[in-house]
Amino acid sequence: MKKYGFILLFLLNVSCVFAQDQLTVFFDFDKHQLNPTAIEQLQTWVANNPKIEVTKIYGFCDWKGTNTYNDSLSLKRIHTILDYLKLKNIKVIDGFEVKGFGEDFEQSDVQAENRKVLLVYQQKKEILPTAVVLDKDLLPLGERFKQAKVGEKIKLPNIYFYNMTPRILPKSRPVLVELLCALEDNPKLKIEIQGHICCQKVFDINELSVMRARAIYNYLVNKKINRKRLTYKGYGTSDPIHPIPEKNAQEEEENRRVEILVLEN
Repeated sequence: MKKYGFILLFLLNVSCVFAQDQLTVFFDFDKHQLNPTAIEQLQTWVANNPKIEVTKIYGFCDWKGTNTYNDSLSLKRIHTILDYLKLKNIKVIDGFEVKGFGEDFEQSDVQAENRKVLLVYQQKKEILPTAVVLDKDLLPLGERFKQAKVGEKIKLPNIYFYNMTPRILPKSRPVLVELLCALEDNPKLKIEIQGHICCQKVFDINELSVMRARAIYNYLVNKKINRKRLTYKGYGTSDPIHPIPEKNAQEEEENRRVEILVLEN
């Protein structure tokens, strides 16, 4: 089985600043219809989010069955969600991103967690007409890579590892999928994956920063990204955001990070 700055905007009219959020809807085994739990979840979501736009929809399956069947099932689940959104008059933006991964992604050991559709949506907040400066850090990851220049560094948000290991925690998967999609959508993009750690006065005793960068490299290679587009390097504690020793847990967290250096774009 296969595995799977700043922008200056002059706003002459009332406009919107978008923040990306996610919703995961789970399905029963071998089913693409919504179950009662999913219907209740969607009803609550719609009621609590009267002004939203869906930007991306991803479908997933567990590993049981053939690749072809699971690819088809993941797309059927996406269409079920699209039909529900249409029924509830939830806007899906023009040119929205849609992809059925089937079983071609890093599977959870809990199979029920693999039978799902991931919705990415944005809340609109009206503001007064004015000149606004938007930090690139506020943009979706894929858009940041599209706009990135050679030599620019982009921090991967919400990448987590098991303590003192290079094993990636399951809750990091949505960000890994976004990075994968950015590389698939931008075939000229070449990157260096940079690992950083915190707390050690010695550079990197166990080469943990190297191993964590390599873990993300291996994930992308396993997802069929050409090795020639990827390099990785561990920087230990040689390039901290905050001086070591850190003053608090927040500084430790900000030092302990993975960044992407754009080599070509």
